[in-house]
Amino acid sequence: MNCKNLKISSGENIFQKAYIEVDESNIDYEINGELSYVDILAISKGLRVVSEFFDVNAVVSVSGVDVNSVALGKSIEEALVKVIESNPLEYMSAIIVSSSEVDSDVVKRLKNTNKIVAPNFTKNAMEYMETQGICYVKINTPLKDYKKYLSEDIKITPLGVLHQAPNMKELDKETFKVVSQQKPSVEQIEDAVFAWKIAKHVRTHAIVIAKDLHTSAISQGMQETSVEYALDFSCDMSKDSVLASDKNISIHDLNVAAQGRIALLIVPFADSNLVKTADKYGIIVIETGFTNILY
Repeated sequence: MNCKNLKISSGENIFQKAYIEVDESNIDYEINGELSYVDILAISKGLRVVSEFFDVNAVVSVSGVDVNSVALGKSIEEALVKVIESNPLEYMSAIIVSSSEVDSDVVKRLKNTNKIVAPNFTKNAMEYMETQGICYVKINTPLKDYKKYLSEDIKITPLGVLHQAPNMKELDKETFKVVSQQKPSVEQIEDAVFAWKIAKHVRTHAIVIAKDLHTSAISQGMQETSVEYALDFSCDMSKDSVLASDKNISIHDLNVAAQGRIALLIVPFADSNLVKTADKYGIIVIETGFTNILY
């Protein structure tokens, strides 16, 4: 097996040297520009999310290892506009990952602080990015095959080397069920599945608020205040949205969601008290039957 080391600009901090080791077990890609250690992590996270939507036009914005916003659209440009509107501040320096070919109309919305990743770029798009100094990465491996390249997660600790199989769990029609009196529309189910797929790749205590197949808020890595933070960030966009949580939520969280006019909750499990309170508010509740925890 051939193996090579690719130099990257820096480690997690600029004073740390780093490189990436690549062999035939990795996906095929081409880099035009310079990437750092953190950029590689961000691109990997963005590809994990966008591979969930490989057959539609999807755009993911990532900063560090945090997913900022995600959107689907009739075109990549439409999806990108939704991503920008969802989180314009983080977008200014984010890595953008696309599920489909990117043209010059899309790249002209980028800043020279952005880096963009896609399966293909038009000639005009590449010429524009090169004149603007925008780094881009072309993914040659089909996104529909991306999950085949996920290997076990390995972490080296003072206690020993931890090995864990990748999370390949998908929603199961046998455990995915509506447990509230009120039933969702087709559009609400689509939004619920969309939000849950994103929560799968967001750090623990994930809260994702979405409507019309784009996020208005993603909260991650928090504990007691995760729902409040997401709703504050979403602001008026939370009205009639779905809220996905990777953990079971409390009655307090449900009350906060009701104040934010959330229409549907998708959670791992919902006890009878939670469902009864949700019914009082007219909030739909969907159980997935499993959790997705990512530290």
